[in-house]
Amino acid sequence: MKFTLSWLKEHLDTTATLTEVRDALTMLGLEVEGITDPAEALKGFIVGYVVEAVQHPNADRLRVCKVDTGASIVQVVCGAPNARTGMKGIFAPPGSYVPGTDLHLKAGKIRGEESNGMLCSSRELQLGDDHSGIIDLPADAVTGQPAAEALGLDDAVIEIKVTPNRGDCLGVHGIARDLAAAGLGTLKPVKADKIAGSYASPIKWTHDYTPTPDSPCPIVVGRHFRGVKNGPSPDWLQRRLKAIGLRPISALVDITNLVTFDLNRPLHVYDAAKLSGDLVMRQARDGEQTLALDGKTYTLDPAVSVIADSKAVHGIGGIMGGEETGVQEGTTEVFLEAAYFQPIGIAASGRKLGILSDARYRNERGIDPESCWWGAEVATRLILELCGGECSEIVSSGVMPAWQRRYDLRADRVKTLTGIDVPAAETASILAKLGFEVSGSGPWTAAVPSWRPDIVGEADLVEEVTRVFGFDKIPTTSLPRLSTTSKPVRDAMQRRVPQARRALAARGLNEAVTWSFLPRRKAERFGGGQPDLQLLNSIDATLDTMRPSILPNLIDAASRNEARGLADPALFEVGPQYKDATPQGQRMVAAGLRHHAAVPRNWAGPARTVDAFDAKADALAVLAAIGAPDTIAAYGGTAPDWYHPGRSGALKLGDRVMAYFGELHPAIVAEADLKGPVAAFEVFLDAPPLPKAKATKARPKLVLSPFQPVERDFAFLVEAGVEADKLVRAARNADKALITAARVFDVYAGKGVPEGKKSLAIAVTLQPMERTLTDAEIEAVCNKIVAQVTKVTGATLRG
Repeated sequence: MKFTLSWLKEHLDTTATLTEVRDALTMLGLEVEGITDPAEALKGFIVGYVVEAVQHPNADRLRVCKVDTGASIVQVVCGAPNARTGMKGIFAPPGSYVPGTDLHLKAGKIRGEESNGMLCSSRELQLGDDHSGIIDLPADAVTGQPAAEALGLDDAVIEIKVTPNRGDCLGVHGIARDLAAAGLGTLKPVKADKIAGSYASPIKWTHDYTPTPDSPCPIVVGRHFRGVKNGPSPDWLQRRLKAIGLRPISALVDITNLVTFDLNRPLHVYDAAKLSGDLVMRQARDGEQTLALDGKTYTLDPAVSVIADSKAVHGIGGIMGGEETGVQEGTTEVFLEAAYFQPIGIAASGRKLGILSDARYRNERGIDPESCWWGAEVATRLILELCGGECSEIVSSGVMPAWQRRYDLRADRVKTLTGIDVPAAETASILAKLGFEVSGSGPWTAAVPSWRPDIVGEADLVEEVTRVFGFDKIPTTSLPRLSTTSKPVRDAMQRRVPQARRALAARGLNEAVTWSFLPRRKAERFGGGQPDLQLLNSIDATLDTMRPSILPNLIDAASRNEARGLADPALFEVGPQYKDATPQGQRMVAAGLRHHAAVPRNWAGPARTVDAFDAKADALAVLAAIGAPDTIAAYGGTAPDWYHPGRSGALKLGDRVMAYFGELHPAIVAEADLKGPVAAFEVFLDAPPLPKAKATKARPKLVLSPFQPVERDFAFLVEAGVEADKLVRAARNADKALITAARVFDVYAGKGVPEGKKSLAIAVTLQPMERTLTDAEIEAVCNKIVAQVTKVTGATLRG
């Protein structure tokens, strides 16, 4: 919301400086986003009086001017056709920066004649597009006066950020009301005296439904004008609109824009001669179309409110008027519209149609329903003053929405909610200055004004009193300690995200941060693409679906890296992926991939490309870092179809999947134009159970054994389809107290091994804690290992 300081002072009787206004606005919750002073760009430019203008002796299109600057008379060579003796213009002395030409002026000679400055056009000062001649000021302009003052551009423009609940501050009068309540002056009343019509309106308002307070448009007011003259609006109005970034169009249109920004009362005027009969407020018919003022044709449906006559739709209610009945320079008959629309309906229609307009912005936040009446009177006065003519009696249709509400405010409620002790008299005074009708002496009953739809209870009254009295007066009070020791900010589940990041970074992978959405085609390939996961307002037409997996984005990143010569990328990301649109459908996942070389060529040995076991090791590292149980088992052939069907698997705890790992499907690798295998993994951080809390008084100590460990090797014959991990876990479970490690060191199938069998050799480590093991004790443990492995896997010990 933009406005100028002088505009504000038309509603606020104050002597406050710009700085005081700025600070007060921010403390009231109307954050000042910026202050622009156009006078800064014109600093150094002054009013110059052309004492003499004669033909240049050496150029037909140039004139030599003697310019009085108020301090001296200087010579200027000017090429403007309107340069003449006796005129007053804007003079730029040598050294001035001319924004329209992006040049600093220097004294010099033009065709042999000295030129010490410049007489400027509107375009050269970036005040407009006119470059046909220099600016011609009125005769009463003061010679030597700063140009900003002479042009009326010495008025600072203030821009504030208005929160969605404060629609009343989308008008300058509403902002002035808040400042007056804060003690920065006195609010001036709106000039909305009733103006009697001189004839009956030839156009009436009707509804095609029975209006109620909850109807899409409960009430609409209108007025007919005849004999008006539509042309350029006066200079003061044009300057006011230009200051806030609006383009003046014509007097009638500029009046509606002025009232919109001045009083937060959107209006629309129709060329009455182009209407066919009465206007009706109704819902659009399915497939109905209208050409709007932005030059676009919109297809409507019954959810959209429209204004129509007997032939066609002429406006999208509360959002934008129609092109066909817009006022033109030759318009002499006008019909004024001032309506109240339900905010939710306007917001839904505006979003559906994709229209952003000043009217929609205000109507969807809720305007004053009573402004239908007094807004029509304000507009009437301006139209008659600026365009002449005469007006009809006011016509209307509908019923006034039930905006009246009253809430009680307990005497101690401000203090109990905010800690501020506001005097009772000041509490009542603040509410009264904000427009509330207050009765009682504490507790109070406050009647909510029609322009504050956001006030819905006692807490809102407390907020109003507090923000005007001053949020900075809230005392600083430390919260009491709930315990003598501090507690972690994040719980165990939340800590898994940084734990996974650290584990993967420690393994040499680089973290990537990618979009949470991707093209629908890729989403479907990775098990997604459901309709409820498609975006309605995507930032890119191709990124239209929430990602079902992180891997597609990492694959794209690896492809871009390889295309730029960065071979063998190892990337990971920890973030959400989406199964459906419900909260339960979002999972936190640590995903990563390695491409091409796991070990590059080197002097110590040959190069090695990545495989499924590299991905498995990464996934197991993440699970170990987040505290997953060490009983997780690997199962081959159970990964989704974007993995290689024979080189992938899943890590499970019982029947619950903890992670997927393996090489990516060759078709996906080829589509990404990646050369060589790609190993990937997906670890579901919410899958492993949380460790059980133990009531320990002290942290467990590290216990080191002084006794030498013992390692024994075993070779078993097993069926070819038995997983090595199953055999290793069986061996470890044979004696959990003594066995600290078991690992596979050899796999063999071929000569000497029966067909359909394979030989698995494992090394088992025994670590005594109390004494050195005897040969008999070692032999007993070895027998237990053989028995357990045989029982679980059906293996036999090789001779």
